[in-house]
Amino acid sequence: MSDFNHKNTAYIITGYFISIKPLYAGYTANFSMQPVLNWHSFILLLKSWQQFTSIMEIEKAYTAKKYEDKIYKKWEKSGVFKAQVDPKKQPFTIAMPPPNATGTLHLGHATRMAFQDLMIRYNRMKGKSALWLPGTDHAAIATQSVVEKKLQEKGIKNPRRTLGRKKLIAEIRKFAEASKEIIRMQIRKMGASCDWSREKYTLDEDMNVAVNTFFERMYGDGLIYRGGRIVNWDPKMQTTVADDELEYIEEKAKFYYFQYGPVVIGTARPETKFLDKIIVVHPKDKRYRHLVDKEFDVEWIEGKIKARVIADPCVDMALGTGAMTITPAHSLIDFELARKHHLDSHQIIDFEGKIRHDVSKEFGGMPIKQAREKIVEKLDRKGLLVKVEEDYLHSVAVNYRGKGIIEPQIMKQWFVDVNKQAIHWKGKKRSLKEVMHDTVKSKMIRIIPQRFDKTYFHWIDNLRDWCISRQIWWGHQIPIWYKVTKEQYDAFNSKKDASSFYLELLKVDGKTHVGTEKPKTGYWLRDPDTLDTWFSSALWTFSTLGWPKHTGDFKYFHPTDVLETGYDILFFWVARMILGSTYALRSDKLPEEKCIPFHTVYLNGLIRDRHGKKMSKSSPRCV
Repeated sequence: MSDFNHKNTAYIITGYFISIKPLYAGYTANFSMQPVLNWHSFILLLKSWQQFTSIMEIEKAYTAKKYEDKIYKKWEKSGVFKAQVDPKKQPFTIAMPPPNATGTLHLGHATRMAFQDLMIRYNRMKGKSALWLPGTDHAAIATQSVVEKKLQEKGIKNPRRTLGRKKLIAEIRKFAEASKEIIRMQIRKMGASCDWSREKYTLDEDMNVAVNTFFERMYGDGLIYRGGRIVNWDPKMQTTVADDELEYIEEKAKFYYFQYGPVVIGTARPETKFLDKIIVVHPKDKRYRHLVDKEFDVEWIEGKIKARVIADPCVDMALGTGAMTITPAHSLIDFELARKHHLDSHQIIDFEGKIRHDVSKEFGGMPIKQAREKIVEKLDRKGLLVKVEEDYLHSVAVNYRGKGIIEPQIMKQWFVDVNKQAIHWKGKKRSLKEVMHDTVKSKMIRIIPQRFDKTYFHWIDNLRDWCISRQIWWGHQIPIWYKVTKEQYDAFNSKKDASSFYLELLKVDGKTHVGTEKPKTGYWLRDPDTLDTWFSSALWTFSTLGWPKHTGDFKYFHPTDVLETGYDILFFWVARMILGSTYALRSDKLPEEKCIPFHTVYLNGLIRDRHGKKMSKSSPRCV
């Protein structure tokens, strides 16, 4: 009903009786029921009735914005959503999976909000102190990628180089704050009964304290180390990418066969073969047994080189010709093989995705695809191209954010050691991997649906050390300082090119200092990298409640009861939350049952579009 109040009602009723009295004024005293028609009174009555019915009419379409904002404000003002620390009540806690500050929410978020709201309201009605803690995630590489793309559309071709660190971070922060405001509004529009007095953001100052404390503890326990290893490098985003952040796209390409001294080798990437000097064959392959441990002069891309043949059982005799050369700097398999046989590695492709100038004067500076074509043409002119398979189907690894093609590179990065036995768990020292396995195996943490246990254990059993450093600026900067000479310090500070600064700093070895402040004496440079966004997200359930302090909220509401999320981030996030919580809280000497982040993981399906793609804030198909 619209514009309806008691005053209007009084006017209508008064008008009704004023008009009806003269209308029936002609009734006789003996109730002969022969009224005298008064047209003026009849018209007045009709108008009054029309006014009454128009005011009392129910709207044909419900207009939510007229009422629901007011209703939600009353809910908030009443304090009914604010959970109290009450020893007389049983707590029930859900830490809202924080939406990324990269845009607006979609149907997937709405579905998950509904599930969580149902659980919270139900337990609140049962008399529990129900806390639904809201928040948002800074989303590191995802947010920086969105902002850099927007800046490029405005004509700033290379935002990092043009703006510098401070100005670019300011641009990203402005975008993230605007996104957060929209997300808050959307959550309220959905009627979510969360406790806004406890809202958190992964880049809040107290969250940064938690992240740095966690890093320093792990570093002190020898669980964080800096090592040179093959990593997934994204030349487009200029950063490393974790194994579980890769997507594999099937692609048809040409597969080339070349005469390489006494053998024929096959490859889809001739541009990486400049400095290949090792031929690997299977020790039981009779075709090549007579060549093992021998050296040969080989005519190759840049002229003659000396190649050697070694044997290793990793070679598949049935694949291609059964002989291969190795490129340790640009292949994980080749890297491991080179370490096993104590072989050198040489970088062929630079961090921009181009052939290095010191590798080839002729092809130096060329992008990969262009160099590939030119190299094949040259080898063909030399008579070394044996044949070409046109439709070779292979998987290409890409960064699932931005879709940049991955180029494996050997780099010094920061890693979390998942195999070192450093946690006291159930009577003995165990590794992070073992504890992550045990919490689910022992049913301390229950995954629903249970069929996802198998998926979880597959990830954990095959877990490699976690690369936690990212070559981006938006996020928690790694709290590591390198001691350098005055000359190095002055040189680095004079660099305007961020990528040059980073690449030179990679070469720095020697003394390091852990902390947000540098030592007072000597020359120190802070690591320019930031931490993987999942590193801070791993602490979400307990850092939001005040950790590293053991606050009243932390003691009462943790462990949380349910984590409701999509099955697609079972390893991305769920497993790492188990890693983060068990390590951090066990190092606080809490009992095992208090160290888990949640009791139940409730995995829901994904909202997909008509093409089967899941909803994403960055997708134009997003609803």
